Amino acid sequence: MVTMLLSALDQTIVSTALPTIVGELEGLSHMAWVTTAYILAATIGMPIYGKLGDLIGRRKLFLTALAIFVLGSALTGFAQDMPQLIVFRALQGLGGGGLMIVSQAIIADLVPVRQRAKFMGPMGAVFGLAAVAGPLLGGWITDHTTWRWAFWINLPLGVAAFAVSYYAIKLPHRKATVRFDYLGAALMAVAVTALILVCTWGGSEYDWTSPTILWLIALTAAASVLFAVVEHRSKEPLIPLRVLRNPVFSIATLIGMIAIGLGMFAVISYMPTYLQMVYGYSATESGLLLIPMVAGMMLTAIASGHLVGRIGRYKGFVIAGMAVIPAGVWLLSTLTVSTPVALVCLYLAALGAGMGLVMQNLVLAVQNAFPRNEVGTVTSSNNFFREIGATVGVAIVGAVFAGRLTDALEGAAGAGALGGAGPESITPAIVRSLPEAARDQVIDAYADSLLPVFAALVPVIAIGLVLAVFLPHRRLQDEEPVPARR
Repeated sequence: MVTMLLSALDQTIVSTALPTIVGELEGLSHMAWVTTAYILAATIGMPIYGKLGDLIGRRKLFLTALAIFVLGSALTGFAQDMPQLIVFRALQGLGGGGLMIVSQAIIADLVPVRQRAKFMGPMGAVFGLAAVAGPLLGGWITDHTTWRWAFWINLPLGVAAFAVSYYAIKLPHRKATVRFDYLGAALMAVAVTALILVCTWGGSEYDWTSPTILWLIALTAAASVLFAVVEHRSKEPLIPLRVLRNPVFSIATLIGMIAIGLGMFAVISYMPTYLQMVYGYSATESGLLLIPMVAGMMLTAIASGHLVGRIGRYKGFVIAGMAVIPAGVWLLSTLTVSTPVALVCLYLAALGAGMGLVMQNLVLAVQNAFPRNEVGTVTSSNNFFREIGATVGVAIVGAVFAGRLTDALEGAAGAGALGGAGPESITPAIVRSLPEAARDQVIDAYADSLLPVFAALVPVIAIGLVLAVFLPHRRLQDEEPVPARR
């Protein structure tokens, strides 16, 4: 749980520290890469760690990923310029992606499948906690010490986790009998890199119809096709294409991409901005107001984990969660500028409760549908596609929101409501300093730009409910865990 927390935390902890970091290191033009480098390396690393764990065993792989993560954290804190920071963040991500995957696969090795939900529930809750706690912690550290401690904070926890894991985790070591799929890994890395660059640069650094974006889209498509061809011919593919034909895997993965990518990450990404601009809260306060969502997620994740372990069935919880998630997003879309903030927190708690019923039960369903010697591969593949879905989903929501907001604020600027400030430079502080009539116009612009986007997401997310109904159910069986050996 500690390593899952650390790896998930570092996806978001830099968000509130970024203005200070880029100012000190003079790297405004490379700001997006501080986050992108971590996510890119983690996403690429996921299927590699999953396959290697199945081939050679997970104990040494887990310790290696943890060591890479701790080393990357230390070096990132010592970075003297932006190129160093970006490279060390990528090193961090390479370790962090392994921690996310191997920690879940180790649970599958150690815990009988019938009891696994009790352990997977808290893991999912920790992932959700990190998504909200990251920006809060990053902002607090930057305000009270130095941004470098946002990375150095990983060192004591990481070293302690390494020591405990070294002595406590006892798993068999395997000797690979086939060659690792290096060509597949390289093509996967090219496809993922090109896709994430499209999502990161499209509409911001470059116009969506620019030659750069179009070439990246073409590269994504070409590398993906070649990857599929190589995986079809490989004796031990990185992501076996046959898993896509398994209805449990394909449906569970699609639900995860929809529910997590469009449900949780879209809300987490844009609700804090809404709370700051519409309600006038500070960055820290807007992050704290997401705590009800985390609380709802932790409550249902842990409770459903115990219930699934007791009754041996997971499908009903996934269906319930997929009914609650679109309802929560729809409730958020009904907000007005006069809605009490307590009601906003209640809606966020409902969304979190739905997420807690879905996240780790989907991983459990996938693991239960395959033999033990493929647990790492299918777990990493499920997380891999979920991460891709989240990246693409947040990019699409962000592009639509930004376009609507830009048009609305340009109208306000044209009417003189921004008091000379341009749409690109409007901040919560500027909004609070405007005359009441002008302030109301800007607040309405934010509400009218974001809330209809949430409403448009509801029917898309509701597709996940339909998929959940057709999710094949395989009763969880008791089984013996992997023999404990070093």
